[in-house]
Amino acid sequence: MHNAKLMAFVSTSQAEKAKDFYINLLGLKLVTQEPMALVFDADGTMLRISIVENFTPQPFTVLGWQVADMQAALRELAAKGVKFEQYDFPGQDADGVWRAADGTQVAWFKDPDGNLLSLTEFPLPNR
Repeated sequence: MHNAKLMAFVSTSQAEKAKDFYINLLGLKLVTQEPMALVFDADGTMLRISIVENFTPQPFTVLGWQVADMQAALRELAAKGVKFEQYDFPGQDADGVWRAADGTQVAWFKDPDGNLLSLTEFPLPNR
């Protein structure tokens, strides 16, 4: 499958709330709304949000975005009302950013269904 285009999937039992969140908070483009799914363009990757009757979110990250500037991304999303998760991880700051030993930064937040999403900033390679 090395030459096939990747698609991403998450589920929602609250289609209108999910649509609002992914369009207005995350800025994704809605491509189509079907009876069984909301279909978004996530910078060239198709994101299908399956509309289901019953849904229990997983306790781990299901979607994530690589960002160039964690602080700018946090400010942008926080200004739109996104709340970042706090865990009892060594290295996580008051803003919800966890820093790994190699300099990678990760922050987690949830969509209206409780799907755990993340932002990740990787350190610049040594030059």
